[in-house]
Amino acid sequence: MPDTNTKPTEEPHFGRTAASYATHRLGFPASMYARLAGENILKRGMKHLDLGTGTGTIARNTAAMGLHSEGLDIDTTMLAEAERLTAEQGLNATFREGPAEKTGVNTECLDLVTAGQCWHWFDRSATATEALRVLKPGGHLAICHYDWLPLKGNAVEATESLILKYAPNWQAAGGNGVYPWWFRDMAEAGFVNIQSFSYDEPAVYSHQAWVGRIEASAGIAALEPDTRDAFKEDLLVLLAKNFPLNPLYVAHRVFCVWGEKNAR
Repeated sequence: MPDTNTKPTEEPHFGRTAASYATHRLGFPASMYARLAGENILKRGMKHLDLGTGTGTIARNTAAMGLHSEGLDIDTTMLAEAERLTAEQGLNATFREGPAEKTGVNTECLDLVTAGQCWHWFDRSATATEALRVLKPGGHLAICHYDWLPLKGNAVEATESLILKYAPNWQAAGGNGVYPWWFRDMAEAGFVNIQSFSYDEPAVYSHQAWVGRIEASAGIAALEPDTRDAFKEDLLVLLAKNFPLNPLYVAHRVFCVWGEKNAR
């Protein structure tokens, strides 16, 4: 598959729907963190930076596991939600504004850099190079995804068709949740021992929560408020008519790829 380097939309605009993002994007399943811990990617006491942190989904979970986690993002509205959720959960993760390509972190001071659901928004080459710079020898960059799967006749396929009616320039339809280009990004930056895993695990959403989840996706977040509201009404009608099971068990795939900074 060629690497088109195509982003889902021109700009993500997630701040427009930050409240829905914080409430309805479930984040990664616990099984993913357990798998990464089993691979010695996540360990208590590690110094960790989460790029494109959004509402801090990864940073909050890793902080709960005993890592010293900081989240970085360019969207201050999303960071405000991250800080609110962190305070509500009594966690010690910290957050600050900044781009993934220029983190402002000292050279070779981190054990782990992560990027969840966001690598495609970055200048990937520059970000991989920056991650290599800030990691200690033996440290890891891990890129993770938890993507819905459009399968023939399922609710995701129908949802994507509706998204395209409202946002015909949206580029993320038809995905399979696996990103082969990320391996090359890491290798060209100088990472070694590159490995990955993927597996399927459904996410459970009520109809209303699924609508909120889709509102917090790039194709719909970019729409104007009145148009978003019309989309949400149409999606609720579609679900009630064609997918009456409530809650929905929505097909998803976990994909993680990680690489190591060569230990000199």
